[in-house]
Amino acid sequence: MDFTSLALHESITITKLYSFHYFEYAKGYVFEGEEHDFWELLYVDKGEVEVRADDRIVQLSQGEIIFHKPGEFHTVRVSARHRPPNLIVISFESPSEDMVRFEDKIMPLGKREQGLLALILKEGFLTFNPPFDDPLSHRLSSHPDAPYAGQQVIKACLEVLLILLLRSESADQDKPQLTFTQKDNADSHLQERIVAYMREHIADNLSLDQLCQAMHVGKTRLKDIFQSRAGTGAIDYFKQLKIQEAKVLIRERQYNLTEIAAKLGYGSIHYFSRDFKRSTGMSPSEYARSVIARAGRVEG
Repeated sequence: MDFTSLALHESITITKLYSFHYFEYAKGYVFEGEEHDFWELLYVDKGEVEVRADDRIVQLSQGEIIFHKPGEFHTVRVSARHRPPNLIVISFESPSEDMVRFEDKIMPLGKREQGLLALILKEGFLTFNPPFDDPLSHRLSSHPDAPYAGQQVIKACLEVLLILLLRSESADQDKPQLTFTQKDNADSHLQERIVAYMREHIADNLSLDQLCQAMHVGKTRLKDIFQSRAGTGAIDYFKQLKIQEAKVLIRERQYNLTEIAAKLGYGSIHYFSRDFKRSTGMSPSEYARSVIARAGRVEG
């Protein structure tokens, strides 16, 4: 029997990475700008930011991504009216002709694309050495304990992300999309409602019983939803939301740590500091000093 092979065509290929960053910027932060001969993407994971791309000035919000084409001068600014942002910035080389379709593009990311970017972020933290929050550092090096094929996973996920974004921009974007099962859809919507409820009650000390009662759901289903979709329990997820909000409030510099602890429902600064350090590896005061130090480094 004769076998005939098929050479696989690649429409989008990533050949090199130049930088991998995750920034948590405070109000007033300004990155004076740069240009280079490779591509860069910037995704707003949280908050808001102003981006200049050559002669364009755009305001980006959570869930939006912008692409800077080779040779495009770009800057970042966080004004006093912006919610302090968390930004994912990845620069890369691609020889693919279809990359031209990303020029001057700003796109919202759906759940599927956000999941890919989250996987890229997770793999990057394990695969590369820090720092990840220094805008002047552009030298990637492999972590000695990097997971097997970590760089390849990042490359593959980044390529799939770009392909899915181009598909969503194609002429047949109005065609019906494949959906999850009815149960998955129901679980996804329920988790979104629960997280929204948590955010509305960020200053409270919610218990599992209170969540179940408020959302009319049983404990077993609630636990299963968060373990399968977030990899943690519902109450631990709620604590993570509190710490994320605490980091934003610290970067806004409008409240002292005692006030922030009170705004987030902590009975004392001790319990707030304990949870903050468990989550971030540093105390609230250490995090605040690192924010000031980063701002000073940029100003200098």
